[in-house]
Amino acid sequence: MSRYAEEVERHKKALLRDPFPYLLGAILLGLLNIALLAFSNHGWGVTTSFAHWGAWIAKAFGAHPETWAFYQSEANAKALAGGFLNDGGSIQNLGIIFGALLATLLASQFRVKKIKSYRQVIAAVLGGLLMGYGARLSYGCNVGALFSGTASMSLHGWMFMIAMFIGAYFGSKLLTKYFM
Repeated sequence: MSRYAEEVERHKKALLRDPFPYLLGAILLGLLNIALLAFSNHGWGVTTSFAHWGAWIAKAFGAHPETWAFYQSEANAKALAGGFLNDGGSIQNLGIIFGALLATLLASQFRVKKIKSYRQVIAAVLGGLLMGYGARLSYGCNVGALFSGTASMSLHGWMFMIAMFIGAYFGSKLLTKYFM
């Protein structure tokens, strides 16, 4: 194998197989957040678009989400009327989903694993429901409330970080005691 081919293989392994250093990940996330704010005029968020997804699905089944209190605000009503492809948050969420899948596939880390126990399924479903409910109650998840909040030096971001650490501590204790 030529020196050039060896060098290409080494860079390919470093880029696609080995994990990125945390510092590089933090820098890239910060730059992406700045670019998003510069181009879209709003911070990074995830869960509001998921609420819109649910409303669009409900509307397809005959519900009238335009009458719900959440869609009485001008921004939410506009998003509901605009549809999926006109919602920037939905496009961002698709990018996150497919980007994570692509990264997993490129790193050869995609695995379908056997479920160890139904307690594990119950813990995952319960945890997901609680996280989703909490994110909607607080009008943000760890991305919108923590990442964008702390990046803009907003007090709510720092308070969210403290509450998230406390919740993660007690949640992990409950998880290991009852579900593992």
